[in-house]
Amino acid sequence: MNTTRQLSPQWQFVADTVMDGVSTGSVVATTIRGRPAHRLIGNVSLENDGGFVQMAFDLDDASEGETDPGNWTGLVMDVSGNGETYEVRLRTSQLTKPWQSFRAEFVADNNWTTIHLPFAAFEAHRHDHTFDPTQLRRIGVLAIGREFHADVSVSDIGFYH
Repeated sequence: MNTTRQLSPQWQFVADTVMDGVSTGSVVATTIRGRPAHRLIGNVSLENDGGFVQMAFDLDDASEGETDPGNWTGLVMDVSGNGETYEVRLRTSQLTKPWQSFRAEFVADNNWTTIHLPFAAFEAHRHDHTFDPTQLRRIGVLAIGREFHADVSVSDIGFYH
């Protein structure tokens, strides 16, 4: 049986416009197929070396009480979307550059699906650090890397073991 620790994220929208890209979108709190959720919608453009829209939150702002990710196996999310592939990116205090992260992919089907992403499944991107869950600081859900319409919703997110 899985044990979970739910988070209460304050999702923020970020796009490639921070680097002169032209992707557009937003994060909205809404109800999707009967469930309260946060929905990332937008259009990913590769123009001007861009290519992403993201909803993300800082872990310190998302947990009530003590939450040490080092005590858990991975991330669990209830997601729904448009059948596209998305990424979860984790940032730790080990990482100093904005393009560094630990990444894992998932597909957001039309129906609500619970996805378990073990910390061991996250791959280092543009650095050589080993993932240390005790250093986790930020979690993001991204539509990235190709031109497409993003539409992904998260109703619950937390840690599991």
